[in-house]
Parts: sequence; C-alpha cells; structure tokens
Amino acid sequence: MLLNLDAGERDDETEALWSCFDLLAIACGGHAGDASTMNRVVGWCARNDRRIAAHPSYPDRAGFGRRTIAIDPAALAASLAEQLAALVAVAQQHGAAIEWLKPHGALYHDANRDPALARIVIDTAIQVLGPVGVIGPPSGTLREVAESFELPYAREGFADRRLYPDGTLVPRSEPDALLTDPAAAAAQARALATRVDTICIHGDTPNALAIARAVRGQIQVAQVPMSSHRTST
Repeated sequence: MLLNLDAGERDDETEALWSCFDLLAIACGGHAGDASTMNRVVGWCARNDRRIAAHPSYPDRAGFGRRTIAIDPAALAASLAEQLAALVAVAQQHGAAIEWLKPHGALYHDANRDPALARIVIDTAIQVLGPVGVIGPPSGTLREVAESFELPYAREGFADRRLYPDGTLVPRSEPDALLTDPAAAAAQARALATRVDTICIHGDTPNALAIARAVRGQIQVAQVPMSSHRTST
C-alpha cells in the first residue's frame, strides 16, 4: 500500500505534509507548477527517498485542470510531452527517477472513459519517461490501455473525496464533495485499503496535513502492508 499526494500545486505546501507520503505526484505545468516548484518538490523527494510520479493535465491553468477542454489530439500530445520533459529535466538535475504517471483532474477521468485519449496519454508518457507505471481508477479504460502496453498499474482510491455507493467520486460541483474531517477520511481510507494499491490525498484539500496524519495512522493501525519507497506496488 502506497500513500500518494498530488504535490507541487500550492506555494504553501509544507515538508511536513510531504513527509506523510510514500509517493508524490508532481504537477508539471499543465494545471499548476513551474520550474521552481518542481525543483523544490523533486529535490525534497531525492533527499528523503520518496517516489515520484509525473502529474500532467490538460493545458488549463485557469481551470486547474479540472474541466474537460476541447483540444486537438496532436496539440494535447505536444502539451503532455512538454510537461513531462520539464519534470524529467528537473529530476535529472537531482539524480531522481520518475517511476509513475498519474494524469490529473479531468484528464484522469476522461482518459478512463476514452480509449483514444488513454492511448495518447500513455504513449506520450512512454516516449518521454520510458515504461513507467500508471496510477488510475481501479477499473476502466486507463487500466486496460496501460495493461495492453504491459505497464505496471496501481489502482487508486481517495481518502478525501466522497464516494457514491458504486465507488465513483462525487463530482466537485456537488455539495460536500470533499471529506475534510480527518477521522472520516481515515475511516474511508481503511475501508478502501483492501481494494486498492494506493490511496491519494489532495494537497489543496482543507485540513490536508491533519487528514494525511490520520490516514497514515489508521492504515498502520489496521496493519495494512505499506510498501517501501523503492519496491513496486
């Protein structure tokens, strides 16, 4: 079990928050992040033996990558390649490896429904990053396409998002879509832990640090195996 954080999205993220996680999915300019934030997060990961995922998105900083945008497939591939290459350049400066790909926001959900979009995302990642693992929903097109490329796949659950009974996320447009109470988030993480490989908390969720500490404590109390930082999920 890995705990992962969507990181490098806010200027006020703290090392105390990062330290709660095994893997940091680092924004690389599409929805958030720039050379400075990537350098800060990657450098910290390299010094503290944390795993790194690239966290690209639609090129939509105004919407924080959380809305579907109409974009030509070639233009999307070019944007994703640029985002990933920017993170690679920073990682090389720190001697760090990018081991995973995790699409962000609307791209994550759209690629899980659209095989053509999933292929663009994964094929571009392979071209820039090499054969990395993919983090995504427990089932759907993203998993199917990743497995067709024979890539490792980590099924993801969310501690800080409310879920419908079928396990899908309540949209952020709905009231109370976020779980901001640490105890409630920890309970959800514990319930998810037997069905997923990695649990995510968003760095921009209110109470993120308290949630992260509660989730990690609950997972450990439940004695769900926690992967070491450099072994596969």
